[in-house]
Amino acid sequence: MAVRETKKEKISILLEDLASLESYARDLFGFFPNPVLLVSSSGIILEANPAFEKITGHKTEEIVGRPIEDFFEKEKMATLVEKSLSKGHIGGEEINLFDKNKNALPVSVSTMLRKNESGEVVGFFLGLFDLTNSKKAEENLRNAQAALTNILEDAEEARARAEEEKNKTRAIILNFTDGILVFNEKNRLALINPSAERLLNIKAKNIMNGSISELNNFSGLEPLTKALGTKFEEIFRKEISIKNDLILELSTVPVMVNKDKRLGTLVILHDVSRDKIIERMKSEFVSLAAHQLRTPLSAIKWTMKMLMEGDLGPISKEQREFIEKTYHSNERMIGLINDLLDLTRIEEGRYLYKPALSNFELMVEYVVNSYKEEAAKKKIKLEFKKTEGKLPSVRLDAEKIKLAIQNLIDNAVKYTPSGGLVTISLNYDKDKVELSVQDNGVGIPEDQQKRVFSKFFRGANVMRLDTEGSGLGLFITKNIIEAHGGKIWFESAKDRGSTFHFTLPVKTEFESFLKEF
Repeated sequence: MAVRETKKEKISILLEDLASLESYARDLFGFFPNPVLLVSSSGIILEANPAFEKITGHKTEEIVGRPIEDFFEKEKMATLVEKSLSKGHIGGEEINLFDKNKNALPVSVSTMLRKNESGEVVGFFLGLFDLTNSKKAEENLRNAQAALTNILEDAEEARARAEEEKNKTRAIILNFTDGILVFNEKNRLALINPSAERLLNIKAKNIMNGSISELNNFSGLEPLTKALGTKFEEIFRKEISIKNDLILELSTVPVMVNKDKRLGTLVILHDVSRDKIIERMKSEFVSLAAHQLRTPLSAIKWTMKMLMEGDLGPISKEQREFIEKTYHSNERMIGLINDLLDLTRIEEGRYLYKPALSNFELMVEYVVNSYKEEAAKKKIKLEFKKTEGKLPSVRLDAEKIKLAIQNLIDNAVKYTPSGGLVTISLNYDKDKVELSVQDNGVGIPEDQQKRVFSKFFRGANVMRLDTEGSGLGLFITKNIIEAHGGKIWFESAKDRGSTFHFTLPVKTEFESFLKEF
């Protein structure tokens, strides 16, 4: 009797364990994070875990009892079911799962057969792994790979273009007729073209990567290195003499990648020797012609004057009028000859002859007074305003400065209409004196203002008023002022008048400057 009870107890314990195991299996089936289906051998879904319900959006009653093909690609799932039943299991097969809204979700399918106690196949378990994120990651990876490939291709293409442009630039520099030197950011010579080698009479291999101080050691390069200096300041058209018969026009251009970063300096050497010879020949011709013309013109002048003054006998009123017109025309010719002679002296660099300490205020007042009669004839008011106090003496060539003042006042009076006003102002500011000549005349058109100080320039509006004039007055005036170390500029507007200013230095250092001329 006791033995029977023991067996019953054991059976009871086994049944309890079996019930617990079944409950554990169901709990595991329910809480498994991946979707799982229990499918019959005929392909009918017998059970689905919550994860499957979640991924499809269906409730349990909408899933259980339906053919498995209703939730997957039919033909592909039929093949997978057949393979599962024949092979016993499959793993990692990709297929599309359709949710409640008929959206296709990529999943990986694995199956395992279920058998009863007799070993007969009664169905299979089907587990799913959602590939959506993996597919997205894979797609992102493919896109990133494609983008990286494009970037690399673009970079290679850009590198090839840059190399091509570099080669083009190098070819242009090497074949440029002007001499080219390129210094890097450390101010060392990085490139020199054949033209520069020829002009400087030097081989590139001997000076490459040299600094300015190192280049100075080579014979014949001293004028170039002196002009460049050590800081590579920007130079625009500075002439240097390499040899007696070789004059080069030097220009420097900073090579910038942006406003703040300098990659180096480009030095351009243009041979102007032939131009200088032509200019010298032209100046010599003009000077010779002017001198030759001035003698007969002076003779004509004095002959006309003798006739007008009656030294050669009485003349009629009509004869006097013709002689006066001839006299004035001759005077204009003499003025033009004098302007041409001044021009040749300027170009030859021998324009200032007698610089000396002078009373600038008295000089200006003298020139102003000489124009009062002419201004009165045109009914133009001529005013002279000077600064309070005594102006210091200024070292200058009195004859040339008088000519500069005359040119400015003459233009103001000539191109100011009757009833107008011309104001001459004289000021002193520490180390310089300033003269201003202001008028309310015809002014200078804006599109012509850049050419005002050029040789032979005359404004289109003034040529309609006065056909006479050489167009050299302001050019000569500018050179006179700058030869004295001064500065000249103007403000003007068409039909509103002009104001010309110039300054002259009064420092003692001016003497050393003057010796350069």
